[in-house]
Amino acid sequence: MTSSGKHLGGREYLAIPGPSVMPEAVLQAMHRAAPNIYAGEIVDIAASLVPDLRRVARTEGHVAMYIGNGHAAWEAALANTVAEGETVLVPATGRFAHGWAEMAEGLGAEARIIDHGKRAPWDLDRIAEALRADTGHKIKAVLAVHVDTSTSIRNDVAALRGVMDDIGHPALLMADCIASLGCDRFEMDAWGVDVMVAGCQKGLMVPPGMAFVFFNDKADAVRRAMPRVSRYWDWSPRANPEEFFMYWNGTAPTHHLYGLRTALDMIHAEGMEAIWTRHERLARAIWAACDAWGAEGPLELNVAAPAERSCAVTALRLEAPHATALRDWTEAKLGLTLGIGLGMAPPGDPAWHGFFRLGHMGHVNGQMIMGLLGGIEAGLTALGVPHGQGALDAAATEIAKI
Repeated sequence: MTSSGKHLGGREYLAIPGPSVMPEAVLQAMHRAAPNIYAGEIVDIAASLVPDLRRVARTEGHVAMYIGNGHAAWEAALANTVAEGETVLVPATGRFAHGWAEMAEGLGAEARIIDHGKRAPWDLDRIAEALRADTGHKIKAVLAVHVDTSTSIRNDVAALRGVMDDIGHPALLMADCIASLGCDRFEMDAWGVDVMVAGCQKGLMVPPGMAFVFFNDKADAVRRAMPRVSRYWDWSPRANPEEFFMYWNGTAPTHHLYGLRTALDMIHAEGMEAIWTRHERLARAIWAACDAWGAEGPLELNVAAPAERSCAVTALRLEAPHATALRDWTEAKLGLTLGIGLGMAPPGDPAWHGFFRLGHMGHVNGQMIMGLLGGIEAGLTALGVPHGQGALDAAATEIAKI
């Protein structure tokens, strides 16, 4: 059923940048009666998740699991490391960096934002200048969004760590990998990240409802020095539980645990290197099609340089009101839901109708991407939106390399 209530036959395709497409195996694993939350298999399943989550994040550090979304992970990370009155530095390349900064301010911290706009990645020289000027080390953490889901910009987290190390600044490096984990290459320990936050509903392929905070010993030492931490957000009992319920500070998200166990099995059966390669190749097929459409029309990739684009989400510009018209047409006529242009223009501003996004994260393959692109081409044609030819041929050429 589409949002209009009309049944089109076949399966709908939710091509938004999260929640992502959920594997049938994950949904089937969750389709069961409620288990005992005090003993039995659910206890063993929860314990088995931690080492496999570490493998996805490429870390030997600690993992705290929460019932919540990505915003919950933001707050959990901050609550354990940044006290009221302290300062965080936020290099922003989209709406979600600003959102994390607002979360810090809501907890009583000062957020210093270095705004890079919506089309370019971090300027490391500007960040270095701000860190060098902080001679008193008031900045306690740098809040770094690896992939901003609103703009599809992918930032160089490893290079940011290099800048911090060269300057000798002691701030924690905290990375938001909500959009990127399990899609774009991310290596927590090798890149020197102290805290990383993620959610279950994108690359991890589980319905929304679980959030994760990964942290190393340096960050844990900061936690132990905190004057106070909310009992609920405190990551210490969650990462080192004496009893099962301490993972959650209450009732466990039982059915999500079954789903996540199955999703992690699927992830490790494919292998992280293979997953990163698959996402990159499928993203290149999308970019090739968009370049072809844009050669003779208004459609434009938001991020010009391929090296600066996420392989999980693509933000697109299409003159208003074409983007909204295209989204409405593909959903009503094809059962294909494209993502809104979140954060690219204020709601109510006519420019808001000139942006849309494609999610290509998690449980996606070549035939799904070709179907997605074919649906967009049909919409552009039906609506009379000018566009270049050969987009599907260009995408097929990239898909053929898989």
